[in-house]
Amino acid sequence: MSTAPVLTTDLATAYRELSDLRAGVLDGDWAALRHVVDGQRPAARTEMISYAGDLPPTAALAQRQVEADPADGLAAALLGKCLIVKAWEVRTGYRAQYVSQDQFREFHRILRGAERMLIDAAAYQPGDPAVWYCRLLTARGLELGHSEARRRYDRLAESDPHHLPGQLQYLQQICPKWGGSYHEMHSFAWNAMLAAPEGAAQGSLVAQAHYEHLTDLAGTERADYRKDQRVREELREAAARSVLHPAFGTEHGWVEAVSRFALIYSVLGDHALAAPYFAAIGNLVSESVWGYFDDPVKSFDELRRKAMAKGDWR
Repeated sequence: MSTAPVLTTDLATAYRELSDLRAGVLDGDWAALRHVVDGQRPAARTEMISYAGDLPPTAALAQRQVEADPADGLAAALLGKCLIVKAWEVRTGYRAQYVSQDQFREFHRILRGAERMLIDAAAYQPGDPAVWYCRLLTARGLELGHSEARRRYDRLAESDPHHLPGQLQYLQQICPKWGGSYHEMHSFAWNAMLAAPEGAAQGSLVAQAHYEHLTDLAGTERADYRKDQRVREELREAAARSVLHPAFGTEHGWVEAVSRFALIYSVLGDHALAAPYFAAIGNLVSESVWGYFDDPVKSFDELRRKAMAKGDWR
């Protein structure tokens, strides 16, 4: 009798190129790293830069390359992402009222250093979406405001109009928790989906927007939202246009896109509707999606089991 594969947060099992990227970082091989990353489409390239930014050896490797060639957009984006990760480790992901003044000071100090370096990178490489992606992150952390964030997103979109990593970051910027509004958030997600080709992953922006909205509510408001059939209709249309469309493929980012639908249906309590999305992602636990929970793997497993039971899926 076969057993189900063990749950894993290592998405290199879905994206084989991540193994080569990780090897390049661990070996300190800049040429190998560049070969892997710069061979990707813009959105996948940004995702790989983000992935490498979480690997401890990347910072020193990227720092050396930036010092050797300040015009190297890949090195600048990598170093920027490393510094952003370091800053958020200091701040933590808690809401502002639970973060100390000392934490905020150090958080802002690190981000200002990243911002200065990324300003130079954008001057050297104004058409590099990954640089603008990182500048969206620093804009939010430094609270530079919605106008500046929109300017940065527009510069990114000039180079790659359907750049999902950048769209996800801008969506965060316009969430109410960062000073935006539900209307702006949902409108952006919906319009980005419609602007993208059918079969593109942008439908998952709609799922993400509904997750952000639902989890921002409490009590009767949350209960009412979970019962709202308009939400389900929007999710149905978004999935049909993206992850359930025949043109949807398995390029970098597909696991996260499908996972966003598994997540939103799970928190809505529609476990049967979540089942096919859990079936599609199998044992792959994307921390960028399930990281909202204190224990992503445990929460994924619990929600997947509910989906299996309610959806009669084995």
